[in-house]
Amino acid sequence: MSVTEAEAAPDIWCEDLVRIFSTEGVEVQALQGLTLRVERGDLVAIVGASGSGKSTLLTILSGLDRPTGGSAVVAGTDLLTMGRAERVRYQRHTVGFVWQQTSRNLMPYLTAAENIAVPLVLAGAKARAARVDELIDVLGIGYCRDRRPEQMSGGEQQRTAIAVALANSPRVLLADEPTGELDDATSVEVLEALRAASERLGVTVLIVTHDPTVSEHVRRTVQIRDGRTSTEVLRRTEVDHTGAEVHVAEEFAVMDRSGRLQLPADFVGALGLRDRVRLALETDHVGVWPDAPTPRPTAAEAPAAATPPASAPPASAPPGERPTRRSLRRTARTGEDA
Repeated sequence: MSVTEAEAAPDIWCEDLVRIFSTEGVEVQALQGLTLRVERGDLVAIVGASGSGKSTLLTILSGLDRPTGGSAVVAGTDLLTMGRAERVRYQRHTVGFVWQQTSRNLMPYLTAAENIAVPLVLAGAKARAARVDELIDVLGIGYCRDRRPEQMSGGEQQRTAIAVALANSPRVLLADEPTGELDDATSVEVLEALRAASERLGVTVLIVTHDPTVSEHVRRTVQIRDGRTSTEVLRRTEVDHTGAEVHVAEEFAVMDRSGRLQLPADFVGALGLRDRVRLALETDHVGVWPDAPTPRPTAAEAPAAATPPASAPPASAPPGERPTRRSLRRTARTGEDA
């Protein structure tokens, strides 16, 4: 692979990832052909209900577990083929990890600065003091420098834990429910710290969470359902025709190589879709209807406020507003304070 190809490659690339757990003759398929691509330097949240497979995905990406099938490559490292020594190097230098439980991230008898220095000492790094100072500045914890964990709040402990995870300059930072034990205000501080780390240090950040408020602090949210990626929400800021700044969120349904996709649950519920559905291939979109004997409604008969079922945007939409891949979309535009 050339230098240009290596730079263009995603930091996280999972394809048809499968993980099956077997206990006393019973098999549970936690991941069922999951595909995920995360570009270098991106900030992404993985959301999903308990049992959806998001925690299993994180343990695989961290090198703590191996997939049963498929492929997983992180920062150029093939997670299926690496040996024990390579796994140690991978966990020490390629990925950083932040646990949900603040007590698991820090040594209780060391100060914040000393905790951050530990990975540097173990790796034999030079200029350790300068690196500790840099991370303390990026995470905004200068006032905690000489405090032990018991003297910090939960949010301060998590921001220190992020600094520890970033000490050896990993390409990818993995965070497992980093706000799970925090209140709303403190959660915002931790999420903003993760965003600052991504922007200032260029690290790729993947957050696994069930907290819906996390989505407000990341550019991209990927939802996992039944062991597969089901939908993605992409966010950006635009200036409308009045000159006002607006936030635009677009939701896509993810389609795999076999043409399979999962319709959003509210779409399915609103139309009463079940068992089988009717499809119609139009010039620029695919229509989906319940399997009912009633004829397909015309545009005049359809309720004015109804959302078009599983369709692409109208042909009159500006070119910049149209999806660039074969997927479903719904768009939400909110104001500055959304």
